Amino acid sequence: MSHAAQVLSAPSRRGLSKAAAVYEHLRTEIVRLRLPPGGRLDKAEICRSLGVSRQPLAEAIARLAEERLVDVEPQKGTFVARIRMADVAEANFLRRSLEIATVQAIAERMEDVIVQRLDRLLAYQEAAVAADDVEEFYGLDVRFHLALFDVLAMRRVAEVVETSRAQLERARRLLIPKPGRINRTVEEHRAIHLALAARDPRGAAEAMAAHLDVTMAELKEFSTRRPDIFEI
Repeated sequence: MSHAAQVLSAPSRRGLSKAAAVYEHLRTEIVRLRLPPGGRLDKAEICRSLGVSRQPLAEAIARLAEERLVDVEPQKGTFVARIRMADVAEANFLRRSLEIATVQAIAERMEDVIVQRLDRLLAYQEAAVAADDVEEFYGLDVRFHLALFDVLAMRRVAEVVETSRAQLERARRLLIPKPGRINRTVEEHRAIHLALAARDPRGAAEAMAAHLDVTMAELKEFSTRRPDIFEI
């Protein structure tokens, strides 16, 4: 069994349909940039490597097209969509609004155990930076933000951010390798953590806003230099 087919078998064992499992696999590959923006999807090869027929692949592609992660061009093929800055800006607007509101809401009721948990996550991030492990760092970055939603304990808020995250995540992954970016991210996370540890809603909101605004500004600047990847 190929590695891709083994990856596919895990969600299948959780009770997902083949189409849902193919969708999850391809979405992950696109978001992690293993399938690069603008690249053509080889449907025959995907079916062969995943061990599925054309039908579940077609259903998966239809879902990805709805999310604007792939472009289906009749007579030409199916391509991984370039990163549309309009979609990134929309996703960032949602994320910014909800994450600022989240830290404001949780700051005054932060428990010591949560403060310590966030501190450990930041220590792990620093270790990933020291090891130059970009993939591990990105996973810890996501975990840091998700941990804040866990404290808020409003499932639908986290779901809204998650469903809008794909376009933004693709763009952010392109920024991480830039010199100094991951170090600055840790510093920005530390500022958020310090404000939460001080039970300071205003300080936490300002630190979160600064973190997200810097990232968006860097994305806008970067997108102008890579028209092969971004659609302005």
